[in-house]
Amino acid sequence: MDENKETQDHQELQPKLEHDNKSSENGLADNNDALQFQNRLDLSELQQSVQRIKTEIGKVIVGQKHMVDMLIASLLAKGHALIEGVPGVAKTITAKLLAKSLNVDFSRIQFTPDLMPSDILGTSVFNLKDSEFEFKKGPIFSNMILIDEINRAPAKTQAALFEVMEEQQITIDGNKFILETPFMVLATQNPVEQEGTYRLPEAQLDRFLFKIDVNYPDLDEEIEIISREHQLKEKTKTNEITPFLTASQISKYQNLVSQIIVEEHLIKYIAQLIVATRNNQFLYLGASPRASIAILKASKAFAAMNGRDFVTPEDIKRAAVPVLHHRVIVTPEREMEGVSSKQIITQIIETVEIPR
Repeated sequence: MDENKETQDHQELQPKLEHDNKSSENGLADNNDALQFQNRLDLSELQQSVQRIKTEIGKVIVGQKHMVDMLIASLLAKGHALIEGVPGVAKTITAKLLAKSLNVDFSRIQFTPDLMPSDILGTSVFNLKDSEFEFKKGPIFSNMILIDEINRAPAKTQAALFEVMEEQQITIDGNKFILETPFMVLATQNPVEQEGTYRLPEAQLDRFLFKIDVNYPDLDEEIEIISREHQLKEKTKTNEITPFLTASQISKYQNLVSQIIVEEHLIKYIAQLIVATRNNQFLYLGASPRASIAILKASKAFAAMNGRDFVTPEDIKRAAVPVLHHRVIVTPEREMEGVSSKQIITQIIETVEIPR
């Protein structure tokens, strides 16, 4: 009798235990679902477009991933990029390929010692038919501008870029002209050849989001470059690039990047890095608040390119060197010893404590 009762109790209890276990498992699954991370911003389309740009450029350019990443980040962050490298390392063609992958207006300006500001911005021409002056827009009125050998033009011509690069507008003869978005300046310069060149003013350097140093390819990349050129025959390299990204799409992505979340302690981290450049004994000139904003924008772009809607300390560290090394000046003593601004900034990054 007792055995039958025990068996009956066990049979009644078993469904309850199975139900409790099932409920527990469901509860755990629900909790796991709740713990799964989801972006507050939908960055999937942006990531796909970034990958497509890299693929299009990769049809022609071998390697140079760092330069391509920096150019795309500049575009997303509404910044300008200065590309520095010896002749023949694909500075100009990479900038052209980026522009060609975008379905936007493109202008190329070859800077020379005799170039005048009006050759860039435009000039007022007297119209005999209407007996009035008519403004003829210069090549700067475009979405993407490639300035080749920017350090070939004198200071007067360099100064013509100050307003347009910072404020995206031009003031001529008392009239203000607003340029269309997106607007991006890509400039190249050769660090080796100094004859017939002019040092860029610090105020102009400060307007470039990044200074991108382009190095030689390694052995495998060099072999790939030669092989591709051999197989090219009579074809033109740039004909394989297909434009696909419109101006409205770019503006949409730039707006998304501006909404990337940055925690307060990371904003403090950026400020600490900038202040450290001003207090460093090896630097004659530290970074300005514009540099702080540049690191903020660049780190947001890197986060978005990696599919995250929030910035991490690694994004900030990645942005610090290309944002800062052209904005600071090394003391003459350290410069004579061969110490570069990159080395000093890297040291500053290592000494400033990363927030947790």
